[in-house]
Amino acid sequence: MTDLPRAATAHVGVIPALLVCAAAPAFFVLEIPWLGWLLLAAGILTAWLIERARPVEAPGGAIGRAPSLTRDLSLIALGLLIVSIIPLAAELDNLAMLRFTLALGGAVAVPYAISRFLYRDRAIAFPWRTHRRWGRLQWGWLVAVLVLGWLILPFYFITSGVYQNWPVVDTPELIARLFVGVGAVGIWDELFFICTVFALLRRHFPDLVANLLQAIVFVSFLWELGYREWGPLLTIPFALLQGYIFLRTHSLAYVVTVHLLFDAVVFAVLVHAHNPGLLPVFLV
Repeated sequence: MTDLPRAATAHVGVIPALLVCAAAPAFFVLEIPWLGWLLLAAGILTAWLIERARPVEAPGGAIGRAPSLTRDLSLIALGLLIVSIIPLAAELDNLAMLRFTLALGGAVAVPYAISRFLYRDRAIAFPWRTHRRWGRLQWGWLVAVLVLGWLILPFYFITSGVYQNWPVVDTPELIARLFVGVGAVGIWDELFFICTVFALLRRHFPDLVANLLQAIVFVSFLWELGYREWGPLLTIPFALLQGYIFLRTHSLAYVVTVHLLFDAVVFAVLVHAHNPGLLPVFLV
């Protein structure tokens, strides 16, 4: 088979990556599992055909050392398949929380284990600390997240009615469960979408392209979780910003902190929406 030029191969590699990432809206927005399976299979097959047309080469010319697009897309596909086996509607009973724990945990742990112990690379990593202090800009952004969340989120959740996508929390136990659930899913978002999906895509594409692709997956998941109506107007910038912040800081601790502050406001708004007057700190 005729070898494809290196630049052409990199360019057409976006096609299978887009197919794999497009499985996310199929699973989580359209909720058509067979379409998601078809897109994943088409993406991985296309990546394999592209790499078969030109042997994978390292920068120095050695065969077989450069990252394999087929392998990396298969890891993303595996994570998506694991998440897609459960309904993502927010529920707070014991069985639902166990189901979320196993499925979301598996979507991070299984690709990591395969990458680390089967493929023997470190494509997926969780750089918690960078041993660098946060600067004024970073601290300022944390404050801005709280202020922007306080201004925007109550208006979004209450006027659109999407707060009803979350269960009523009208007892201390349910409020506590909501707090734990919102925070745990927020941490998982960064472990999967940023440290797994984004990290794997960055091995093959420019940062901007990789960030746009991971945002497709990120926003689709949030849609099924409950951020519907005009929610993508908020979640798309948020997903892209989280990817950009990670590029600038290389700190999982920082992007998790940003996300948890955002989710703290989400939690407070949900409690406020279901219990008007309990938290009289919002404008809506």
